[in-house]
Amino acid sequence: MDEFDYVVVGGGSAGCVVASRLSENPGVKVCLLEAGQAGTGWVVNAPAATAIMIPSKIKNWAFDTVPQPGLNGRVGYQPRGKALGGSSAINAMVYIRGHKWDYDHWASLGNKGWSFEDLLPYFKRAENNEDIHDAFHGSGGPLNVAALRTDNPVPHVFVEAARQCQFPLNQDFNGAEQEGVGVYQVTQKNGERWSAARAYIHPNLARPNLSVITEAAAGKIVFSGRRTTGVQYRQGKVTREVKARREVILASGAFQSPQLLMLSGVGDGNHLRKFGIEVVHDLPAVGRNLQDHIDFVFSYSSESRDLFGISFGGIARLIREIGRSRKEGRGMITTNFAEAGGFLKTNPQAAVPDIQLHFVVGKVTDHGRKKSLGHGFSCHVCLLRPKSRGFVALQSADASAPPLIDPKFYDDPRDLEDMVKAFRLTRRILEAPALASVRGEDLLTRGVETDSQIRDVLRNRSDTVYHPVGTCKMGSDNQAVVDPELRVRGLEGLRVVDASIMPTLVGGNTNAPTIMIAEKAVDLIRARH
Repeated sequence: MDEFDYVVVGGGSAGCVVASRLSENPGVKVCLLEAGQAGTGWVVNAPAATAIMIPSKIKNWAFDTVPQPGLNGRVGYQPRGKALGGSSAINAMVYIRGHKWDYDHWASLGNKGWSFEDLLPYFKRAENNEDIHDAFHGSGGPLNVAALRTDNPVPHVFVEAARQCQFPLNQDFNGAEQEGVGVYQVTQKNGERWSAARAYIHPNLARPNLSVITEAAAGKIVFSGRRTTGVQYRQGKVTREVKARREVILASGAFQSPQLLMLSGVGDGNHLRKFGIEVVHDLPAVGRNLQDHIDFVFSYSSESRDLFGISFGGIARLIREIGRSRKEGRGMITTNFAEAGGFLKTNPQAAVPDIQLHFVVGKVTDHGRKKSLGHGFSCHVCLLRPKSRGFVALQSADASAPPLIDPKFYDDPRDLEDMVKAFRLTRRILEAPALASVRGEDLLTRGVETDSQIRDVLRNRSDTVYHPVGTCKMGSDNQAVVDPELRVRGLEGLRVVDASIMPTLVGGNTNAPTIMIAEKAVDLIRARH
């Protein structure tokens, strides 16, 4: 059996950081287990190929939720990255940290060391910002952050439409103020995706003390009493085990970290016994507290060939743009699709923005799974701090079976009412004069005017914008799975380091915060050993 000091389970945004940073010390041996493949090749590196991966099972777990009563019984869709880099290998690459308030709120819940002032150094440590050089940003970190290189004029038209509606403009959502509308920065370098694997793992594969094992699906954490000793994983039809002398670090994400804990006997004892799983530690909070950004998408047709779509002319241009991206690292193939957006308040008296917009340079229906002829644009609007709480559970004791995912969207009626306000605000921008030059037919919400009609279309068309968190909540109360040092309560030698530890959702995209969590976790682990 192979022995390591640390075994990291999950090569996603957090796991790549932890494995890379811990292996900087040549005196420790680190093993990184990833169920997917290497996270390389054009489908990962070409930013526009996210439109291929998100709707499919290419590098993607492509989970489903259970039917959602709040969505009129519809089954939600939950894409998650299945490759080194995790969801940073398939996402829209938007670099957003969340609001200062979010982290100060975490600290106020009893999580000492997790205020914004505590965490800003970790955001900066990770970051190499090509364009913004000030006290809020880092230079020289592994994660490259850059301006988009698409040269697309339409996102700037959207920003002008917001200005016409009297909304503030913002050139840096991660600076002194988050509120406003602007063009997003992205985790790219030279017009290519810069995933966590590209940033942290691929440059360091030659380290003799770092073993990266791909296509290795973890099935069980191994315990001796209450101490973690290793991990069982499967490669093909062969089951193997690696031993961890110091710690196992679970970094499998908001769905699969709680799933692996439960498969290993850590969770609600009554639930585990139903599947014949021996209870190692009865910890009912595992899998609870699931939070996700509920999201609605507007979509319009357009005659503009600056926008993506299916047409003879559009396909011909796309072929030319492939050549341009290879030569110059610029153009349509470098798009993240969600090129512009913003953070706005549905109530002007609110302390912080409560909704986020993503303006997309193409038509989006059902996560891109439904295609139609012609060109167009879309705009997502999501609720940043929903009050509904869901859960993750087991469907089977078989580790290869997907987890049961129930976000309970719109379970709290206040979320639906807040989204009615968000709908009206977003539509006002989309109908502003600036967008008239590119705006065609309203494809999804024509004739929807009353609050009742808006509620209906929200229930019929809302779903996730891919930010699940909270299922291994950090805290010091009995609803917490990990303590503020990310150690699983009641066990030894086991931490969780990923978005599942967030006690509450942050106001923004969750990839940059997940990388920050991992950077901080490395310091906590080093201090312990």
